[in-house]
Amino acid sequence: MLVDSHCHLDFPEFEAELPDIVARAGDAGVGVCVSIGTKLSGFAAVAEVAARFPNVYCSVGVHPHEAAREPLEDAAKLIALAKWPKVVGIGETGLDYYYEHSPRPRQIANFRCHIAAARALALPLIVHTRDAEDDTIEILREEMGQGAFTGLIHCFTGSQRLAEAALALGFCISASGILTFKNSGALRDVLAGVPLDRLLVETDAPYLAPVPHRGKRNEPAFVTHTAAMLAGLKGVPVDELARATTDNFFRLFTRTARPS
Repeated sequence: MLVDSHCHLDFPEFEAELPDIVARAGDAGVGVCVSIGTKLSGFAAVAEVAARFPNVYCSVGVHPHEAAREPLEDAAKLIALAKWPKVVGIGETGLDYYYEHSPRPRQIANFRCHIAAARALALPLIVHTRDAEDDTIEILREEMGQGAFTGLIHCFTGSQRLAEAALALGFCISASGILTFKNSGALRDVLAGVPLDRLLVETDAPYLAPVPHRGKRNEPAFVTHTAAMLAGLKGVPVDELARATTDNFFRLFTRTARPS
């Protein structure tokens, strides 16, 4: 079994055929999906999707792109929404200095509020970071010193330095379809060195469809292609890679349950 640890099943790209998409994931051996929250104002839609399907869970968070529109003063709103039983993580949150759709100070403030919620609830923090490695590392280290929390770097595209810093903090690293792109040699080099017991796989669907579907709408079933590439990098059979990443997922996302 594989797990798609990060997708966006509430997005309009999926609305017309969501049951078929979830069914195709199951047919491909993807037993669990986590549909990720990006706005508190949109959480009801995220929760509704998770409620419809037994093997779909969700998270609650404010994407850094949305930080200016949904500023957080503390962790209270996140903690309140995370009481819903199928919420299994906090985020996605973090820093995006590539697009800078929200001012950096507001992104940082929201990031810290998410960390506080993750720490308070003992739920994993789902971190987005783009062109912001220095601040991401500094904030995670500083906050870890104030009290432990767990998490992962989602859709990892960073440097060896970011990978080493995340691993030193006890975080997992999640590989997306970007891993399969022709120009991702440097990323493959970094991921090849990540211990097998710290890796997850994801789609970030509907975005970032892996080869051979690049350029098309992504969906959870396609995580099989990322897993196959990652298995090759690690020099292990695909079945072993699937077992390891699935075990890692359930160890990190402790509110989830393995399908019977």
